[in-house]
Amino acid sequence: MRSFASDNNSGVHPAILEAVLKANSEHAVGYGDDQWTAAAEAKLKDVFGDSASPFFVFNGTGANSVALQAVTRPYNSILCAETAHINVDECGAPARMTGCAVVAIPTPDGKLTPELIRPHLHNFGVCHHSQPKAVYISQVSELGTVYTVDEVRAIADLLHSYNMYLHMDGARLANACAYLGCSMKEITVDAGVDILSFGGTKNGMMMGEAVISFRPEITENLPFIRKQSAQLASKLRYMSAQFLPYLENDLWLKNARHANACALRLAEALKQFPEIQFTQKIESNQLFFILPSEIVAELQKKYFFYMWNEERNEVRLVTSWDTTEEDISSFIDTLHEIMG
Repeated sequence: MRSFASDNNSGVHPAILEAVLKANSEHAVGYGDDQWTAAAEAKLKDVFGDSASPFFVFNGTGANSVALQAVTRPYNSILCAETAHINVDECGAPARMTGCAVVAIPTPDGKLTPELIRPHLHNFGVCHHSQPKAVYISQVSELGTVYTVDEVRAIADLLHSYNMYLHMDGARLANACAYLGCSMKEITVDAGVDILSFGGTKNGMMMGEAVISFRPEITENLPFIRKQSAQLASKLRYMSAQFLPYLENDLWLKNARHANACALRLAEALKQFPEIQFTQKIESNQLFFILPSEIVAELQKKYFFYMWNEERNEVRLVTSWDTTEEDISSFIDTLHEIMG
């Protein structure tokens, strides 16, 4: 069933599937000592710079948990937006695996700012309190909004002045770059990000992510943290091989641009209905809007999608790299039928 429920529900790009099949052509040394993993690591260094040290893992929750373990100790605290994935959607895995307190900060648009972070930077050196050590931000945010390069840099500069680290969850990093018109390097390491969870499963890949460290003292412990966190694949080539076509010829960018453009087209079509009230800016492939409950009930009989906030009938729709014009027109036609 096709829907706008999540970009996790989309298919795998044919070039990605072909790469996995090619990696299956012969025997290869396990645990990443293979030609595909070496090539993918080199490609990621081309994209993010020589300071990038990538470590491939199974999934997004694993990537975030490994990355945050690498920059904290159990007596530290991790600051994030109240809507952050690590606070809402990962069953407490990062908190459990790091042992850290997760401090959730309310935001109007899913984005942290230095002004929102600064009041939580206190009690350093006081043994009775968790010590702030890392800030987690999502790019794109959980509310579909995008951090600019200057916004990321302002957060990084503040944290570095306190000897803290900035972790970026880049599950939809491609969509952010498509919106901003910048490179992945410009919005991450060049803007002061210390460690990145880099994903592609929402943008045409089958599985797997890369934890990318940009600091030598972080990189040092990552091989051991990855293994201890059960995130080191024995047949790693099937994950790492996907990154080669994903990063070649800007496939990642083409897919993200398509998803973002489809979101804008869907939004324009939805604006014709006076019953719909958008609640967030449209800066990526996610739409948030309020829809009367009786319309939601009828629409869900034909389409699967998530309610973001049931108390105020807020719906989230997400477009994908493989969203079609027919998907959009069919959805809008259904709305017309429901609304008479």
